[in-house]
Amino acid sequence: MVEQYKIRRPNGETDGAAAADQQTVPKQEALPGEAEGAEAVTVSADEQVKALQKALEAADNRAQDYYQQLLRLRADYENLKKRVNKEREEFQHFAGEALVASLLPVLDDFERALKSPGEKVGDFLSGIEMVYRQLNDTFANEGLEVIPAVGGPFDPTRHEAVAFEADEEQPPNTILEEFRRGYTFRGKVLRPALVKVAREKEM
Repeated sequence: MVEQYKIRRPNGETDGAAAADQQTVPKQEALPGEAEGAEAVTVSADEQVKALQKALEAADNRAQDYYQQLLRLRADYENLKKRVNKEREEFQHFAGEALVASLLPVLDDFERALKSPGEKVGDFLSGIEMVYRQLNDTFANEGLEVIPAVGGPFDPTRHEAVAFEADEEQPPNTILEEFRRGYTFRGKVLRPALVKVAREKEM
C-alpha cells in the first residue's frame, strides 16, 4: 500500500502553490506471507545441511568399508604368497624323489650283482651290462637322451671341441672322436659332448 506524505516547505507553507510541489514517497509494506517465506528458506537450508551431513557420513562409511576390504585383500595376498613360496620350496626339495624312486631297482640289481659275481668273469660282466641297460632305460623314460657325436657335424651348441686333427678321409668340421658323452634332458642340453673335430689339412 502506498501512502502520500506532504513535504513542508521551509517557509512553512503547505497550501496554494506549495501544494503543487507535493511529492509522494512510496512506503514499502511487508508482503503477505513474507515472514513465513523467510522462515521457509531457513528451514530448507537446515535440511540441506542435514542431507549433506548424511551424505558425508555415508561416503565415510563406504570409505571405511573399502579400506577394510583392502586390508583383508592384502592379508590374503600375503598368505597366498607365503603358501606359494612354501610349496615351491617343498617342490624343489622333493623334485628328484620320482627319479630316485625309479633308480632303486637299478641299485638293487647292482647289489645283487656284486654279492653274486658268478664263477666266470663273463657272467659278471653280463650282469653289469644288464644293469647298465636298465639304468639307461630309466633315464630315457625320464627324458634323458644321448647327444650324437662321432661321424656327425660339429655343433657348438651341443658339442665342446677339445682337440682338432687334420683328416683326409673326413670333411672339415666332422667329429672324429668322443671323449665324454653328452646328454640332453627333455630337449635342453644338460651336458655337452667333449669331442675331437676334423679340420682342413695345412698346406
